[in-house]
Amino acid sequence: MLEWLKSPVLAVQEFYVLAGRAIGNIFRRPHYGADIYLQMDIIGVGSLPIVIMTGFFSGAVMAMQLAKALNQYGAVGQVGQLVAITLVRELGPALTALVVAGRNASGMASELGSMKVTEQIDAMRALGTDPVKKLVTPRLIATCVVLPMLTAIADFVGIFGGFLIAYFLLNLTPSEYWSRAWQALGWLDVAQGLVKPFIFAFAIALVGCYYGLKTTGGTQGVGRATTQAVVVSSVVIFFLTFFLTRIFVSL
Repeated sequence: MLEWLKSPVLAVQEFYVLAGRAIGNIFRRPHYGADIYLQMDIIGVGSLPIVIMTGFFSGAVMAMQLAKALNQYGAVGQVGQLVAITLVRELGPALTALVVAGRNASGMASELGSMKVTEQIDAMRALGTDPVKKLVTPRLIATCVVLPMLTAIADFVGIFGGFLIAYFLLNLTPSEYWSRAWQALGWLDVAQGLVKPFIFAFAIALVGCYYGLKTTGGTQGVGRATTQAVVVSSVVIFFLTFFLTRIFVSL
């Protein structure tokens, strides 16, 4: 009767076992520092152009839409405040995580999936190397380090994009825009904007690596694992966004 529940329950169990092993390996040697730096370059520097582009146009579009709404109440000068709060609290972390998930969760799944179907991971085990420690933990650490940094960059670029719209299209002075944007942000807003991507990083790295290590079925399996990693990591990001926002709102 409950036969259909076995597969998802087993998948959740395997995911938590992988997460526990990957997090536990952070505190055990060897740490594979070279692999961590390599993944930081791939995930962080490699994602920088698309993160900057996403942040800039998000801030610019938000400024235009907010100006249209605020103009009805004669409060166009509040554009900087609203752009800063919205980006730092919600849109910056969420959009950056989604972009990084689309680029890197798929990359992790395809890379590890290719290694799985070509039996390279089995060869690592035969040589006495823990694949989770060698492949998963460095990606987890690198994602947790670079994603908050990417989010901070996206927030600033987005606020700057809003400033360009406010200055050239809304005729706001730089001091009026930036002073309101700066005064609108409190320490709780900054903390919220950095804690969220740190937690999102666990979801992105672990989901991507999980589907990569569970790949079966040759090249078709690699493509299927890549798609599943992007879809699941994106859904988890939205799920976490809701609950983390609920926690910070109650604070």
